[in-house]
Amino acid sequence: MTTFDEILEEAGNFGRCQKRIFALLCMVSLPFSGVYVGIVFQGFTPEHWCRDSVVSQIRQSCGWNLMDARKITVPLVNTSGVLVHSQCEQYDLDWNNTGLTCDNPESDLTDAHRSKAPMTSCKEGWEYDYEGRQSFVTEFDLVCNDAWVVDMYQATLNVGFLVGSITFGYLADRFGRKRSFLMSNLLNGVAGILVAVAPNYISMLVFRTIFGFAVKGGWMSVYVLITELVGVEYRRMVGVLLQMFFSVGILILTLIAYLITDWRWLQVTFAVPYFIFLTYFWLIPESPRWLLSQNNSTKAKEIIEAIAKENKKTLYKNIETLRDDNAQTSTASFLDLVRTPNMRKHTFILMFNWFTSAIVYQGLIMRVGIAGGNVYIDFLISGLVEFPAAFLILFTIDRIGRRLPFATANIVAGVSCFITYPVLFNVQIVACIGRLGITMAFEMVVFVNTELYPTFVRNLGVSVCSTLCDIGGIVAPFLLYRLATIWLELPLIIFGAIACIAGGLVLLLPETRGVRLPETIDDIEFPNRYDFIYHFKLN
Repeated sequence: MTTFDEILEEAGNFGRCQKRIFALLCMVSLPFSGVYVGIVFQGFTPEHWCRDSVVSQIRQSCGWNLMDARKITVPLVNTSGVLVHSQCEQYDLDWNNTGLTCDNPESDLTDAHRSKAPMTSCKEGWEYDYEGRQSFVTEFDLVCNDAWVVDMYQATLNVGFLVGSITFGYLADRFGRKRSFLMSNLLNGVAGILVAVAPNYISMLVFRTIFGFAVKGGWMSVYVLITELVGVEYRRMVGVLLQMFFSVGILILTLIAYLITDWRWLQVTFAVPYFIFLTYFWLIPESPRWLLSQNNSTKAKEIIEAIAKENKKTLYKNIETLRDDNAQTSTASFLDLVRTPNMRKHTFILMFNWFTSAIVYQGLIMRVGIAGGNVYIDFLISGLVEFPAAFLILFTIDRIGRRLPFATANIVAGVSCFITYPVLFNVQIVACIGRLGITMAFEMVVFVNTELYPTFVRNLGVSVCSTLCDIGGIVAPFLLYRLATIWLELPLIIFGAIACIAGGLVLLLPETRGVRLPETIDDIEFPNRYDFIYHFKLN
C-alpha cells in the first residue's frame, strides 16, 4: 500500500501549489492580530477628570483650555508618592461663589483652602484629554469605579477562544478543515460587525465572546490545514512563518489605528477581511489527510493529482492503494496525559508554559496603552521586535536544540521585566528584549508540545495544554490593569517571576532535537530503551 507521505513526496512537499495556499492562509493571521491586541487602541484610557458644568461654562467664557481648567479646579492626590490630579474626585464647591474669574483664576482658592475643601466623587461624568481618539472607554465612561469593566473586553475574547478552540477542533475533525474554516469566517464577519454597532457595553461583550469563539477556531483550522498539505520537513517552517504574519498584522494595525481614530470603525476593519476569506472556498482544497481518515479516498486522490499538476510533478506510485500512515487507531483520554510520571511532568510543565506565554505576552502588549509616551510609536516598536524571534527560532532549534532556546527565551523575558522597574538601562530597549523573549517562547511552546507526546495522544495533549493559554488570556487584563492602579510596575514584577519559573521548568523537559517522535507512552516513560531500539533499527 502507498502511504500519503510517499505520494506527497512525488507530488511536491512544498511546491508551487502549497506555496500559493500558504500565502493565502497567511493572510488570515493579519486581522487576527487586530482582534487579539486591538484593545490597546479600542480600549485606550486617556487622561480624565470630573466634569463640572459650572467650570465648563467659566472655561468657555474665559477661553481656557482643558489643561488650564484642570490645573485650577481639579484636586491633587498622592499616587505612589507623587502628587497628580485626581481622576475620580472633585471639589464639592459652588464655583459661582468662589470668586473665580477670568482675570483672577486663583481667586481666594489658595493651596491651604484647597486642602480643606470638601471633595466628592464625579457627579456629571468626565472630561477626557484624548486628542480626537474615540475609544469605548470614553464613549461608555468606563473609568474610576467602572474601570474594571474594561478588563472584560479582553477576558470575554479569551473565553470565546477557550470554547471555540475546543468546539472547532471537534468540527474540523468531524466535518473537515476547509468547512470549519469557512464556517468560522462567516461567523467572524457577522460577529465582528455586531461588535462595531453594539448599542451598549453588555451587548458588545456578548458579540465579542462570539467573535473570539470563531476567530481562534478558524485560525487553528488554518494551522492544521497547511501543516497537513506540506511535507514533514516543512511543517515547522510553515508553522513559524504563519505565526510571524501575526506580527506583520501588528505593524499594519499601528498604521490603521493611527488613521482611524474611532474604535467602531477600527472594529469594522477587523471584521471585513473575514467576509473576503469566504472566497477561499474556490481557492484552497480540503486536507487530503483528513479525507483519507474519513475513508474518502476518491476525493483525496483528486486533490493529490491537482497538487501534482500545479507543481508540474508526475505521480509514479500506485495512487489507488493510497492510505494515511499517520492515521490514529487508539482512543486517547485525558488520563493518558497524567497517569504516568514523565507524561504527568510534561503535561504540567507545558500547561504552565502555555499559561505564562499568554499572560506575559498579552500583558506586555496591553501595558503599552498605560505606560505613557506615544502609544503608536511604542506599539510599532513592540511589533518590530517580534520578527527576530521567528528567525532566532529557525536558526537555533536544529543547531542548538529546543530546550535551551526555549528556557532562555522565558528567562530573558522574565529578567527584562525585573530590570525595567528600577530603570537600570534604557527602558525601551529592555522592554523590546522582553517582548522578543516572550514572543520566541510563545512560538516555541506550540511545536515543543507536539514533540513531547506519543502519536495517539498528541492532538489531545496540544488541545488540553493550550487551554491554559486562553485561561492566561482571561487573567492577563485583570492582572495588568487592576494591579497597575496600585503600582504601575507591580504587574512587571509578577510577569518576571512567572516567566523565570517557566524557563526553569523547561530545563526539566527532555531535548527532542534529532529524536524521532514517540509512538507510545512507553517511549516517553523509558526514553533510553526507546533510543536504543530506534538506533538499533537504523543500524
